Amino acid sequence: MTHGKIANVDLVKQVNSAAVYRLIDHAGPISRVRIAELSHLAPASVTKITRALLEHGLIQELAHQASTGGRRAISLATVTQPFYLISVKLGREELRLTLYNLAGDEFGRRLLPFPSREAANLLAALHRHIDDFMQAFGSGKQIIAVAVIMPGLTDAQHGQVVYHPSYPLAGVPLAAQLGHQLKLPVFIGNDTRAQALAEHYFGASADCLDSVLVRVHHGVGAGIITEGRIFKSQGRDVAEMGHIHMDPLGERCDCGNVGCLETMVADAALLRQAERMLSQGYRSSLANQTLSIHALCRAADEGDHLALTILRRAAERLGQALAIVVNLFNPQRVLLSGALCEAEDIVFPIINQAISHQSLPGFHQGQPVMKARFQHDQTIGGLALVKRALLEGELLQRILEKKS
Repeated sequence: MTHGKIANVDLVKQVNSAAVYRLIDHAGPISRVRIAELSHLAPASVTKITRALLEHGLIQELAHQASTGGRRAISLATVTQPFYLISVKLGREELRLTLYNLAGDEFGRRLLPFPSREAANLLAALHRHIDDFMQAFGSGKQIIAVAVIMPGLTDAQHGQVVYHPSYPLAGVPLAAQLGHQLKLPVFIGNDTRAQALAEHYFGASADCLDSVLVRVHHGVGAGIITEGRIFKSQGRDVAEMGHIHMDPLGERCDCGNVGCLETMVADAALLRQAERMLSQGYRSSLANQTLSIHALCRAADEGDHLALTILRRAAERLGQALAIVVNLFNPQRVLLSGALCEAEDIVFPIINQAISHQSLPGFHQGQPVMKARFQHDQTIGGLALVKRALLEGELLQRILEKKS
């Protein structure tokens, strides 16, 4: 058998195993007969795959009384509690690490300063911190993977960083290098796209196959889920919504263009607007306190005119951009994440009005923008990346190839 044929056989095994595992995860408890019907696989193939999944503890058999009163039927369900992963958020000059099991329960969390340095030293420090965390919280646990999420751009298919705003990692094959050092599969991804996937699996869009998450923080990013999968281009990130051109006379953006959405609605942009208005003599309760996005939202909620002016203008711009996204992707649900959600009574109605007026009536479907569930868990996206690797077969196959 040629190498190409062997590779094709392995791919077929991975695809079939993933199809069976996905059905059990989504529809379980489910019988082998029903799995064969839905997957269009031969009953013998389903039996072989489920036997392997059982041997590796990935699924379990559940006996229940048949409705006819006859012999007890056997159904299958996934097992999540004994499998663990480490999710790492490689942020801006800081590192967040969390130990989860596949059910999403937390078993340890750590936040560390992580200053920038030359790439080789950076990778060595990253490996050391993950290894230390694993020893502290993961001893004796079956850790199946590590996920690293980050702002910027990634090529998840090749495990490479394309751009990170704080670290010199462009072109670094991070997944392969860390995986070699940790002796574990490593998956990387953009933090906003990963959060969108987490919302789809566990959060506010779990009942939707098509959704959009928009995160407003240092920048403005989006994660688009279509038919249950994150929308991407050959493994590379897409949906850099913050760089939609909104105003030809606007401020210059970090990307080099002028008038990007990011220059109007990102946290730093809103604070710059507040500082400018205060310096021009506008009266505001913000003049007597430390300026922050949280203070701005709080002041708006309390009726401060300056804060209300800034947030209303930002909501209008964000709504205009979201109307474009709705027209392009026709999502079942739009989620918003970020500090603006602290002023949702002010911001959300304006965003919803813009979407309603500026997108096709059949596309916005009367669905209001909703607040994302995972506003404050900055590492939850890593859990979603590992779950996806299981459901799509890449990680599942690696586990099945290990000896029990």
